[in-house]
Amino acid sequence: MSTTASESVAAPLGDDGDPLDEIARHVLWLSTAIIHHANVIRPNPTGLKVGGHQASCASMVTIMTSLWFEQLTNGDRVSVKPHASPVLHAINYLLGSLDEKHLTTLREFGGLQSYPSRAKDPDPVDYSTGSVGIGATAPIWGAFARRYVDTALGTTGRGRQYSLVGDAELDEGAVWEAILDTSVSELGEIVWIVDLNRQSLDRVVPNIAPGRLSAMFSAAGWQVITVTFGKHLEALFERPGGPALRTRILDMPNAEYQRLLRCSPDEIRLRLPGDGPGASDVARVIADLDDAELVRAISNLGGHDLDALRAAYAQIDDTRPTVIIAYTIKGRGLPTQGHPQNHSSLLTVEQFDQLATDLGMDATSPWHRFDDETPSGQLCAATARRLHREPIDHVAPPTVPTDIGRKPPATSTTQAALGRTLLDLTRDAPEVAARVVTCSPDVSSTTNLAGWLNKVGVWSTGERRNWFDDDGETIMHWRERPSGQHMELGIAETNLVGLIGELGATWSRWGQPLFPIGVLYDPFVERALEPWSYGIYAGGQSILVGTPAGVTLAAEGGAHQSIKTPSIGLEQPGCTSYEPAFAVEVEWTLLASMARLGRPDGRSAYLRLSTRPVQQSLADVPTDPAARERRRRQVVAGAYTLRSCAEPDVTIVAMGAMVTEALEAADRLTDLDIAAEVVCVTSAGLLFEALQARSGHGDAESWILDQVFPAHRAAPMVTVLDGHPHTLTFLSTINRVHTAALGVSTFGQVGALPDVYRLHGIDTDSIVRSALDLTS
Repeated sequence: MSTTASESVAAPLGDDGDPLDEIARHVLWLSTAIIHHANVIRPNPTGLKVGGHQASCASMVTIMTSLWFEQLTNGDRVSVKPHASPVLHAINYLLGSLDEKHLTTLREFGGLQSYPSRAKDPDPVDYSTGSVGIGATAPIWGAFARRYVDTALGTTGRGRQYSLVGDAELDEGAVWEAILDTSVSELGEIVWIVDLNRQSLDRVVPNIAPGRLSAMFSAAGWQVITVTFGKHLEALFERPGGPALRTRILDMPNAEYQRLLRCSPDEIRLRLPGDGPGASDVARVIADLDDAELVRAISNLGGHDLDALRAAYAQIDDTRPTVIIAYTIKGRGLPTQGHPQNHSSLLTVEQFDQLATDLGMDATSPWHRFDDETPSGQLCAATARRLHREPIDHVAPPTVPTDIGRKPPATSTTQAALGRTLLDLTRDAPEVAARVVTCSPDVSSTTNLAGWLNKVGVWSTGERRNWFDDDGETIMHWRERPSGQHMELGIAETNLVGLIGELGATWSRWGQPLFPIGVLYDPFVERALEPWSYGIYAGGQSILVGTPAGVTLAAEGGAHQSIKTPSIGLEQPGCTSYEPAFAVEVEWTLLASMARLGRPDGRSAYLRLSTRPVQQSLADVPTDPAARERRRRQVVAGAYTLRSCAEPDVTIVAMGAMVTEALEAADRLTDLDIAAEVVCVTSAGLLFEALQARSGHGDAESWILDQVFPAHRAAPMVTVLDGHPHTLTFLSTINRVHTAALGVSTFGQVGALPDVYRLHGIDTDSIVRSALDLTS
């Protein structure tokens, strides 16, 4: 039987005496073996699928080998496509930065992660990836963060920001939101390499249209370099009839080309010429090729050719972002290459053993490195020296004050308090304010950041003239300069949270902590949630401010009225959520959140703010310094008693904007001889953690429960918030009391505030009725 193209393994990988060819074959072997061991060799008593992506790794082997062993400097950072993580581990192993004991632990508890993870993998990982499209864009925001640190705090050195992107990731909208932001076109250190294997999880993509992708990148101001063919095909194109062969390959559908990779040499000779006008020329070009040469040539795409990749890297001009579109074959060099369903397929034991034979490896002892005296071993050692990074000296974050003490206006909103607190920092704690970076998707003025923005300016890579500086009616001054501390992106929430995630990781990347604060409309927190969660997972500590929030934003209608965000804040790992009711609580919770940033044990925060004017005297903040500090500690811990009773008949628990209705309801209940205690919750999440810890599930402090919900004052409970009612229902389990949960569980309506509150049953009447039901 003739050897099929898919069975011929060693030859297509190249064997030209170049040490890099040998290293590439070794990387292919190691990455394949890492996955094979996890699925076939390692015991699996549960029988659950382990998984891995041998074909996705294989398509990236040449690209990553050439990049690490010839191109990278120790100042460069690389985001690796998720499914190529075993290739990264294989390279790190050859460079001596990963111990052999870890190679058998892929997807094992405590072992190598499924996808690259800065926080959990034992070897060097520059960017966590896994959320498709989000990890790809992270180096863009990493470039912003690096430039900001350079201009504000000191040099971080030089280096490119690489993204290794699977072509299917280009289907994600987040990718294009980032690419199209006008500021990105100024970042010459950005280099993307697209693994154009033209396969998705389920199939060969029929119309991936590389030309259209190139045009889209080019229109966004990117340099586009296309690496289509390798040197063997290029040599054939120079022969008589060669142009017809080039045209034939370029014009054939993706699926037809992929099918050729599964054919024997005889079948290739039959299928490749086609039936077009150049068929005879194509047949003439390949007629005198032996079978091995033919198989080698048909799969010789640019993404697998070291010389073609070297030529592409040499063209990068570093004055604008660059994308290298590299044609590849999914599963290149494996028996599964080109198969339309090879995405998650695994080699059989027989195929793995044959691969070992073809590559000159030992299937029973797969983990050897190169001998130090061989050319490949010497290249590995030289690469390890070149890429070595000295340990980072971490600068400790400045001490954040706990209480600035500014008296708020008689009537204020929590949203307005945000801008005032930031301005107060510039006067009372300038060393803290100097590390604050605010970000917004074109809503700075409508979220009360105008004063802060006027004070600190807008960050940009260069000075830009403000043509409205001399316009006396312009109250928001857009002064763009490298020393600015506000970053404004277009209306793309995923860009915003991607940016604050990377700004929040500068403490671990370059030793310089920042206090990034992103502000967006609260209804759009859900749109931004995945990339923000990714940033937290990857070690980016930031503060997200959602404002204005809830159906309290009555005039804007249902589309701009958030419902689920309070429970999102409660549930988000690595994040403390706050919904303050009064201006002073914004100050206290914001400062406390900032104090948790920029450190190894740091934590992100989410503040949900409102545009509802509230009488600040209702806060009844104690004037005694010790009593005021006690109130502050309780606010930061999650709750405080706003109006107490010795023996309450009912407890009204309110959060955020609903405190006014809660107090009004308590007054009316008092008139009905029903003693009503009012508790203000500032963080449902912290209270839930405290309750869990009390039951032995977690290590949070639980003292706040004893102070605010003591058993001897337990009473039936009415909870009310401008959000989904289930957010606070767990509070009734603290002392096992009956409860009525009021909140918003349907889409909102446009209208006056009393009408909207009445519609959702969170008005004063609804609170009073619920209290009467519980106490009757």
